[in-house]
Amino acid sequence: MTREQGTVIAAHGRHYLVQAGEHKVQCVTRGKKSDVATGDIVHWKRTSPDQGVIESIAERKTLLYRSDQYKSKLLAANVTQLFIVVATQPGFSDDLVSRALVAAEAGGIAAHIILNKVDIEELLAPTRQRLAMYANLGYPVHELSAKSMPEQAKELLQPLMQGQSSILIGQSGMGKSSLINLLVPDAELATREISAALNSGKHTTTFTRLFMTGNDTAIIDSPGFQEFGLYHLSEGMLERAFREFGPHLGHCKFYNCHHLTEPGCAVLGAVEAGEIAPLRHALYQQLVHESSQKLY
Repeated sequence: MTREQGTVIAAHGRHYLVQAGEHKVQCVTRGKKSDVATGDIVHWKRTSPDQGVIESIAERKTLLYRSDQYKSKLLAANVTQLFIVVATQPGFSDDLVSRALVAAEAGGIAAHIILNKVDIEELLAPTRQRLAMYANLGYPVHELSAKSMPEQAKELLQPLMQGQSSILIGQSGMGKSSLINLLVPDAELATREISAALNSGKHTTTFTRLFMTGNDTAIIDSPGFQEFGLYHLSEGMLERAFREFGPHLGHCKFYNCHHLTEPGCAVLGAVEAGEIAPLRHALYQQLVHESSQKLY
């Protein structure tokens, strides 16, 4: 059988759904390998009219994943931009937002923040204040209300996503599903079809799925999660993933400075001078600690 090419649009365990032209094909990997991610371009061989085996993965442009002490979890491949969805209500986690931004920086992926539910006016000012830290670092913050102003939300986001492969992430309750339904016609129907094909039943939100909204535009929905472990990032990768550290790197007293407690550290000096937010440096310390704990 000849090898064909397709895009992985969903992954559930070691079962994958591959979009090949107009057709969706259920695929598995050979042996126990499960290192395929949603968004991967794969070469596969047909084993029956609607089933196949993935033979190889084409070279990835980017790979976004999270990890804990024991293992890593692939989120998506070949994404060009990441949208972190937060809202005025319920409260969001600064830790999760910062970790997602670090993951994007480390992976060479452009990052944006979407502030949803701006119609809850009494909470808008304090939420904007919290997001100012990220805006000041140069991350765009897009304000909208998916439920009360859906057309304006679409007009704002569609041009940003045109020609890109975008992944939306966020904690539960931020309105990410409402945004996906705005941006992707028949998203719920497509999700049900994907779930049925992957035999994942009712667990429609436990896997990452890709929707093609044009020839060159993909929108990837990820499950809501509260934790974003980055145990896989080395100390060198971490210091470069905090973009505000950049001007100070190479100016420390010691060439092998860890930017934790060392005398003459330019990064610590910038924290004291108010140029780096203490919250961000505290996260850097935490991530360096986590990086030293990994067991895989």
